[in-house]
Amino acid sequence: MDLGLKDRVYVVTGATRGLGNAAARELLADGAKVVVTGRDEKRAAAAAAELGPNAVGVAVDNADAQAPARLIAAARESFGGFDGILVSVGGPPAGFVADNTDEQWQAAFESVFLGAVRLARAAAAELDEGGVIGFVLSASVHEPIPALTISNGLRPGLAGFAKSLADELGPRGIRVVGLLPSRIDTDRVRELDGLSADPEATRAGHEARIPLRRYGTPEEFGRAAAFLLSPAASYLTGIMLPVDGGMRHGF
Repeated sequence: MDLGLKDRVYVVTGATRGLGNAAARELLADGAKVVVTGRDEKRAAAAAAELGPNAVGVAVDNADAQAPARLIAAARESFGGFDGILVSVGGPPAGFVADNTDEQWQAAFESVFLGAVRLARAAAAELDEGGVIGFVLSASVHEPIPALTISNGLRPGLAGFAKSLADELGPRGIRVVGLLPSRIDTDRVRELDGLSADPEATRAGHEARIPLRRYGTPEEFGRAAAFLLSPAASYLTGIMLPVDGGMRHGF
């Protein structure tokens, strides 16, 4: 199946590793050109070098108010266009309600929520018909995850913003989509499992609740992201796609 990605230009934030990197890798594999970002300049450059000649790295923090303009300019200067963005950012600190400080909440709000809103608004102003704005969110959009209180507070609100944006941009032919990963085998998920007294038992317990009985791979997430961002998904907007092996049991 031709996804129609050849020579289309995307910005993927938080793409030096994890889910953002997996999405960038699959976009490139199908012929797209990608601006990848990370907060560390060396890591952003190294990630782009590993991804190949159709990727460039830009060091930005999603919380930086200047980031959206810089990234869109980098896409146009490097590849001559801008067709979409996937907003991904590292997860906020783990913790229960009593554990997280005001400073942690504020930093997470700036990066996870307000940074994503700014990026999406800037993209909406620059995209033409056929453009797409994607968000990497979390299964916590539908159901809170124990010990991830900050994520539980911010991700559902961002999903609501994405849905509102889809309604507003639809008449212009611009799509807005969200991906809801659950137990994908990334450093972040292994780190969260490692917070328990018995990480192996914790992982086994999660796998037992997943109908496919295993964690997903970053590649599986990346392929789902590439499809949703591609012209092949041209009639999909305003959706929140669980990428979870069936872990969410509701419709």
